[in-house]
Amino acid sequence: MKAYKYKLKPSAKIIAIFESWLALLCELYNAALQERRDAYRINHLSINYKVQANQLPEIKNDRPEFAHIHSQVIQNVLKRVEFAFDNFFGRVNNGQKPGYPRFRSSSRYDSLTYPQSGFSLKGQKLHLSKIGKVKVHLSRPIEGEIKTCTIKREADGWYVIFAVEEQRKEVAPAPKESVGVDVGIESFATLSDDEAAPIENPRYFRRAEMDLKKAQRRVSRRVKGSKGRKKAVRWLGKKHLKVKRQRRDFHFRIVYETRLAFDRARISSRDWWVRSPYSRPRKCTKTTGNQSAEERVRYGPRA
Repeated sequence: MKAYKYKLKPSAKIIAIFESWLALLCELYNAALQERRDAYRINHLSINYKVQANQLPEIKNDRPEFAHIHSQVIQNVLKRVEFAFDNFFGRVNNGQKPGYPRFRSSSRYDSLTYPQSGFSLKGQKLHLSKIGKVKVHLSRPIEGEIKTCTIKREADGWYVIFAVEEQRKEVAPAPKESVGVDVGIESFATLSDDEAAPIENPRYFRRAEMDLKKAQRRVSRRVKGSKGRKKAVRWLGKKHLKVKRQRRDFHFRIVYETRLAFDRARISSRDWWVRSPYSRPRKCTKTTGNQSAEERVRYGPRA
């Protein structure tokens, strides 16, 4: 499976439908989560997806606004709750920090999914059942069969993400030679090859730190619930989104250039541990933003 992400250009009417759907789906997500929590706390009963899905017809009768949402989009919300609890119990069984599923605020529930049907892509138009046509900026062609369609809200607008099933490609045999990569603090990464220079850390977050502080102060000065605060929150979100995309682009470029330089060698990475006299050892991947770069090394750059 491969994901293709494209920018949407929805009209004001379509945006209003997106916003109303997300608000209702967030409400359903929190209600399903609370039902599972209360059923276990009060009666020691475990509720699964099937039990909650059987309640959907009754919910639509009591709340007619849910009848305007595609049925599979609503079912996907309950699947997300099921997935959250499966991960929770999996972490418990593995002895990890459990992290009980949390309620979502309407501002943090940002996506809806058509898991099987209800959507079609015809040229530059995306047809969504019970919503309408939305213009899509197809920045690159889709190779494969589209399986799912997810509409996502980000700080700078709306996006569509297609999960596509690709044809299996022949895997090249593993090379005998290997190149190691160490991630650190002073430099982004150091290769085991003596001739290769260390890869410098661009420190995008540090460069944008002053702008982020100004944006955060602007949010703090606005009255909660006001239009000015919502506008300031969007502005802050765009600042963070820019840093995120800069890091992602840097990781792709570094992995691509490294693989070109060592096209006949296997690239492996290991975590770099930092020891401090005042704290226990910790990984620096979270502070330098190179965790996703390790994933790019493992799975390869984008096509």
